[in-house]
Amino acid sequence: MNATASTPIDSAAKKAATAGRLFFLNLSAGRVLSANLDGSDLKIIIDEGRKLPDGLALDLAAGHIYWTNMGDPKQNDGSIMRSDLDGRNMITIVPPGGTFTPKQLQLEKRSGKLYWSDREGMRVMRANRDGSEIETLVDTSLGDSRPGADARKWCVGIAVDADGGKFYWTQKGSHDAGFGRICRANIEVPKGHSAENRCDIELLYDNLPEPIDLDFDPTDRMLYWTDRGDPPRGNTVNRAPMDPEVGNGREPEILFSHLMEGIGLALDLKGGRMFITDFGGSVYSANLDGSNRSTLLSAEGNLTGIAYAEVPSEWENEP
Repeated sequence: MNATASTPIDSAAKKAATAGRLFFLNLSAGRVLSANLDGSDLKIIIDEGRKLPDGLALDLAAGHIYWTNMGDPKQNDGSIMRSDLDGRNMITIVPPGGTFTPKQLQLEKRSGKLYWSDREGMRVMRANRDGSEIETLVDTSLGDSRPGADARKWCVGIAVDADGGKFYWTQKGSHDAGFGRICRANIEVPKGHSAENRCDIELLYDNLPEPIDLDFDPTDRMLYWTDRGDPPRGNTVNRAPMDPEVGNGREPEILFSHLMEGIGLALDLKGGRMFITDFGGSVYSANLDGSNRSTLLSAEGNLTGIAYAEVPSEWENEP
């Protein structure tokens, strides 16, 4: 499905002074929200009702927000939406049924592709920014019908390392069962193989409580993720090498704990900090090593995806 492009941010706005801004999702209310980095100036950008938004990505060059709607996990009605940064010109780019239960969403800017994990669909998928050319890159179903009942096959988080030619994803497993895992594969399916039988999938980390959203630091080659399982290893933010040494036996490093079912994660690498949401309704910030922890917002509903961006300063003062 092709979408009509809305007006991009003009060149003068691009050159204007910028300020850090957070965008995040309220799953329970069906809202896209935005706030300053200290939690002030909280705005509702989109209020579309209970469609269970989960994953969020920004395209500042074009002035767009993208987000996934899970829909009913038992029905094939997941979708992906797009709007301008201020919430105008909202359209559907992947219509209901184009994906089953889309979760975390990432925009790989070099290729202009949107990548997402499809939980009950048991897939990792991608499409163009207008929703065309939907592809399945990984199919973990092993022949199971959709919606998949085995949570060990549910794909949730996604991160794309274009320079390294790899994408990473989480498979959460049943609630706090210790079957969570993080895998990676080449961006392109090997010739002669398919999403169902590709030969290049690597298992990086196993026996995790419930890994959810992913992000990474390409310079230090570190992978970061939230985990919504039970303590002590769950309800945390973790990090570990993107290229683990085989057989080193090292546990991932826990950076941030005592979340109320941690979900969303966004890194500000230039600022050396991370932003986290949890299902308990809070937005947090901390340094990349977990120090300087701060609660920015609380009691905001069931929060899911989050993204950090530097937007034109004058945008903060718009109604």
